[in-house]
Parts: sequence; C-alpha cells; structure tokens
Amino acid sequence: KAPLASIESPDGDIIDCVPISSQPAFDHPLLKNHTIQVPLSPAPPLPFFTASPPHVMMDANTQWRRAFQTRPAYHPEGLYDESKVASQKQRTQTITQMWHQNGLCQENTIPIRRTKKEDVFRASSIRRYGKKTHLSTPNPSSVDPAMLNENGHQHAIAYVEGDKYYGAKATINVWQPSIQQGNEFSLSQLWILGGSFGQDLNSIEAGWQVSPDLYGDNNTRLFTYWTSDAYQATGCYNLLCSGFIQTNNQIAMGASIFPISNYGGSQYDINILVWKV
Repeated sequence: KAPLASIESPDGDIIDCVPISSQPAFDHPLLKNHTIQVPLSPAPPLPFFTASPPHVMMDANTQWRRAFQTRPAYHPEGLYDESKVASQKQRTQTITQMWHQNGLCQENTIPIRRTKKEDVFRASSIRRYGKKTHLSTPNPSSVDPAMLNENGHQHAIAYVEGDKYYGAKATINVWQPSIQQGNEFSLSQLWILGGSFGQDLNSIEAGWQVSPDLYGDNNTRLFTYWTSDAYQATGCYNLLCSGFIQTNNQIAMGASIFPISNYGGSQYDINILVWKV
C-alpha cells in the first residue's frame, strides 16, 4: 500500500504517511467493513507528556493534540477537571517524536514506521517477527521469584486485581537504559490483563521500550502490544499486524521518543490512559 508521503527521521527511521483507511488494521477479517467513527464532541486537551525541571505538563493542543482524534463523547469522570486543565495550560511546552523534526503527516493519514529487511532478518522467523512468546510473560500475581525472573527476564511489577475495572492510567518516566547485548531489552509499561494465564489471556500493553532486537538500535521508543490468546497466534507490537486501529496523524507507534530524561537533569514522562468505552 503506497504512502502519500514519506519522512526520513534523523535516527534513520522512515515514516510513511498512509491513508487512514489503508492501515494494516483493516486487513483483519473482523474489520473488513469497519467504519471509522467521527468525533462526537470536541476533545479536551490531553496531557500526554510532562517534563521537568520545573515539572511542566505538556499540552496536547500542541504537537500531541490529535493523539486520539476520534474520541468518544465522554472521558472517565474527573480526568479533565477544569481547574487541572487550566493550570496545565499555564505551564505548557512542546515535545515531539524525533521524526517530527523533518515533517508531519497530513490529515486523514496515519504515520507508520517502515519495516526494513534488516528488521525482519533479526527475528527468529518471518512468522514470529514483532511477536512475543507465551513463555516470556510473567504472572504478576505470582510471588515466586522464579516466575518473575524466568527466561533471564527480570521484572518489577506493581498490580491490582480482584475488582471490576474499566480502565487504567500511568505516568511513566522516560529513560534510555544501556542495552549491552542485542537480545536484551528494557521497557516500562501499563499492562492490562483479562482472563487467566492459560489459553484465554487477553492483554493490552503500552509504554516505552529499548529493544535492539526489534528496532535495530538503542533508542527509546513508544510501543503498544495486544493479544487475545496468550501470545500464541494473535497480537503483535505496534502496527506490525492487523487488529489495532490508529486514528491520529502525529504519533508513530514504534518511533523514537524525544527528548528523554537525564540523570541529574531534565525529566520527561509519558501519560498512558486506557479505558473501556
């Protein structure tokens, strides 16, 4: 599917601006006749990034305003309290992904990070490219250290369970950890699970990651992941398979976050919000 435009990022990525109706999501059989919804009401500012010192809230009316440009007519109660939004507007700065330095995608398109042949060659197989394995997924409710550190992975997890939840929000400090081996990775994410850790596990994940094996460098990148069958046949990172519908034209899944936090210097966060409509 030919893009309408392509933007070369300073970090070497190629970002293709693809018509929103031609994105990979609509290759999924269940989305063949899907109609993209139009906005039902003006979207309030979405504080997507923060930075400090001072600890400054980034206003979505700048580069990130269209993070989800086809939002529903309501948001979780208390999320956009008028006094909070007003105070954030008084302390706004602009923050971008690295590819923004060389341009932006036009309306009615979405930015997609182009997959290179080198990316696929690093995977164990073409079929497994951009996918996790079931064995690499820890059970957060397990207190057994062997479960939280299996397969050479080390996890620090804070979790809640046992009630009825309709969404979650996390503020995540953005760093660039040093990765010493190509098969290592580091990430910080919001992770929402449904079902058991058997065959019916449903997972939605979003945050930042450093993964030379997936991206070919040590950049800190925004990512999403989903699965509906415990990481077996469904799901993938970002837009590397069908199923995840993107609506914004300014945030590229898998693209580098810029700038990032520095030890003893400025700190940068991302706010991740997932909720059930």
